Amino acid sequence: MGVLKRFEQRLEGLVNGTFAKVFKSEVQPVEIAGALQRECDNNATIWNRERTVVPNDFIVELSAPDYERLSPYSGQLGDELAGLVRDYAKQQRYTFMGPIKVHLEKADDLDTGLYRVRSRTLASSTSQPQPPAAGPQQGRGGYGYPPAGAPPMPATPPPGAPARPAGGPGTPGPGPGAGGQVRRWIEINGTRHQISRPTLVLGRSTDADVRIDDPGVSRRHCEIRTGTPSTIQDLGSTNGIVVDGQHTTRATLRDGSRIVVGSTTIVYRQAEG
Repeated sequence: MGVLKRFEQRLEGLVNGTFAKVFKSEVQPVEIAGALQRECDNNATIWNRERTVVPNDFIVELSAPDYERLSPYSGQLGDELAGLVRDYAKQQRYTFMGPIKVHLEKADDLDTGLYRVRSRTLASSTSQPQPPAAGPQQGRGGYGYPPAGAPPMPATPPPGAPARPAGGPGTPGPGPGAGGQVRRWIEINGTRHQISRPTLVLGRSTDADVRIDDPGVSRRHCEIRTGTPSTIQDLGSTNGIVVDGQHTTRATLRDGSRIVVGSTTIVYRQAEG
C-alpha cells in the first residue's frame, strides 16, 4: 500500500473526531501530503552512494479562509504530515539533516483552495551527514517556491564520497545561477511547480506529479517531457489537451506556451539558469 493511501486511511479514522472540520476546507490534507512528497523529490541532494538528503523543515502557505479552518488542528495535522514525509523518505531511501517539522502559515495573496509549499534543510548538531562547509547550516536550502534547486552542495564532497556526477540519476533540476543550464517550471493559478525530472505527469489523481483539482481533468491527463525541445503528450485523457490554441495529442513546448486541460490553464516556462 502506498504512503499516500495509508495517510488517507489514517485521516479517515479521524473524520468523525478532531479532523471533522478539516475536511470542510477547500484544500484537502491529502493534497498537501502529495505536495510535500514532490517537494522532497524536487530538492533531493545526493551526498554519496548511500545518502540522498532532502529538506526536513516545511511551511505550507494557505489562503486566509483555509488557514482559519485548518489552524486549530495545525499541531496534529503537522504531526500526521511529518509522519507521512518520514514514511515516504524511508520508502525512497532519503536522509534528513534534522527533525522533520511541518508548519502552516497564512498567505494573504492566495485565494481559497490554493496553497504553496516552501522547504529548507535545517541541520541538528548531531545529524549526519554533516556538510563540510564552515559556518551555521541552518537554512542552507533557503525558502522559496518554486524550489530554487536543492540545498547548495559543498565545494568538496563529504569524506570518502565520490564527486557528484552532473545530471546523474536523482540529480535535482538546475536552479537559478546554474549557468548554461535550463530551468523549467509550470504556472497554474499563480502557483509554480518546478520540473526537475525527465517527465512530469499532470492529472486529477493524488498519484500525479502535479495534481489538478478540475472535474474536466483525467486522473493521468498528460505528461510533460523535458528535452531539446520539451514536449507535452496526452495520456489518453477524456477531454484532450489544447496547446497554444490547438487541440492536439502531442506538441512542442516553448517558453510561454499555454496548455489548457479541462477548464484549467497551465503556462509552461523555461529560462537559462
